[in-house]
Amino acid sequence: MYDFAIIWDWIAFSVRWLHVITAMAWIGASFFFIALDLGLRPAPNMPKGCHGEEWQVHGGGFYHIQKYLVAPENMPEHLIWHKWQSYMTWVSGAALLMIVYWVGGELFLIDPSKADLALWQAILISGGSLTIGWLAYDQLCKSALGNRPTVLMLILFAILVFMSWAYNQIFTGRAALLHLGAFTATIMTANVFFQIMPNQRIVVADLKAGRTPDAKYGKIAKLRSTHNNYLTLPVVFLMLSNHYPLAFATEYSWIIASLIFLTGVTIRHYFNTMHATGKGPHWTWGVTVLLMVIIAWLSTARAGESYEESAARDLTVYEQRFAAAGGFEDAANVVIGNCSMCHAREPSWGRLQWAPKGVYLETPADIARHADQIYLQAGKTHAMPPPNAIQMDDEARQTIVAWVKEARSSAAAN
Repeated sequence: MYDFAIIWDWIAFSVRWLHVITAMAWIGASFFFIALDLGLRPAPNMPKGCHGEEWQVHGGGFYHIQKYLVAPENMPEHLIWHKWQSYMTWVSGAALLMIVYWVGGELFLIDPSKADLALWQAILISGGSLTIGWLAYDQLCKSALGNRPTVLMLILFAILVFMSWAYNQIFTGRAALLHLGAFTATIMTANVFFQIMPNQRIVVADLKAGRTPDAKYGKIAKLRSTHNNYLTLPVVFLMLSNHYPLAFATEYSWIIASLIFLTGVTIRHYFNTMHATGKGPHWTWGVTVLLMVIIAWLSTARAGESYEESAARDLTVYEQRFAAAGGFEDAANVVIGNCSMCHAREPSWGRLQWAPKGVYLETPADIARHADQIYLQAGKTHAMPPPNAIQMDDEARQTIVAWVKEARSSAAAN
């Protein structure tokens, strides 16, 4: 049974790696085409329907690129469609969300101090919110607001602020920010799958049939692509946020996430302007720095259970399984003796202000709740504690392994 935990962790690691690889491909392609599109310039003797061209040098070669606002007169035989980067980023991200936050929902998704939810209810909210979010956004874009892009962007920002707050009322801090990122990324990928690609296929079909493509399809794609442009950087931040308690482990984490979306706008505006004109507006960096200072200030507000609250609260079924297992008391003493100086609500080691990743290991409830991670980090591997902090002997690690094995054996027998 304990070997499955290791296998499962490797599955999660592999899916995470796939997600990172595909995300780099998608974001890289997106940034390249945005820079390319904004850098196009008119030139003499361009083909009919050509909007602009650009010369680039890379890898020892020269590239001559031309863009058609609708389509060329004749369809080229070799046409590359940029879509799989987006699709595979979302698919791998959805798989990772299921592995970490659905299967591991009792630890990473549910926060009993915020909402008394069964795991199935939390999973339903998790998946349902992503679907409903896309449907609402899509209808807004198809409404008359589609002709007022600035107003539409402000409404989209208001929706993101509300979702940031709503997720934080239900899920753990790290799950709330991760879901806000997934909510946004779902909109971005759905834009590609349901709008941008179908409209491009219509243009191609019209061209092959000898019809003049309607320019409205390009306008629709442009609107959705603009949204994706400004949402990219905040999504990257949110996907990395689970590594930084200063981002998710405060009562103002939903405001921090909201302000991150504004930094995405200021940073992208600088680069978009620079690509288009050759010079970016430097005020955007001042605004970005100011926003980050505000975020840093908000992050100092602590949140979560106090030591007394953790010690007093009832254990969940998941926690009871580990707390009731043989060897728990010995394992708890090992963890408290080797780990709690850092993983405390008030860390006493070095200059730590926060417990790493917001993980507390001070009370029996803390230790039982994080049994799987303790097993992997300090039992089966020597990842924790850091050797420069404390030298944990093999006997202590085996005490942790024996406790978790006993808990899992008992659960399997029942």
